[in-house]
Amino acid sequence: QVQLVESGGGLVQAGGSLRLTCAASTPTFSSYALGWFRQAPGKDREIVAAISWSGGATYYTDSVKGRFTASRVNPKNTAYLQMNGLKPEDTAVYYCAAPPPGAVAGIRSDEYHYWGQGTQVTVSS
Repeated sequence: QVQLVESGGGLVQAGGSLRLTCAASTPTFSSYALGWFRQAPGKDREIVAAISWSGGATYYTDSVKGRFTASRVNPKNTAYLQMNGLKPEDTAVYYCAAPPPGAVAGIRSDEYHYWGQGTQVTVSS
């Protein structure tokens, strides 16, 4: 079992930046791949980025490529999502999530068993 806690959301103007943090409770953090998802009002939850156990492999959905960067520091049990060049369409609740230990980071939400509570990101135009 792993608990995930996101932080770092807020209100920012278009073109601005935010860094989201995902803190994990487990000492076996390096056994978990991670995904970042978001859900806007009235829309389905969608994958934003994913990162492998070591951080050596990442995935980004097309709409955030070149603007968002996922990273992790395993000894600190922490992962990050650096978001630059934010757009109003990035407004959503952002979640970090983990699949079962040892599983790869997929792009479907049903592949993830552990979820944080989410953090609101609002981008004004």
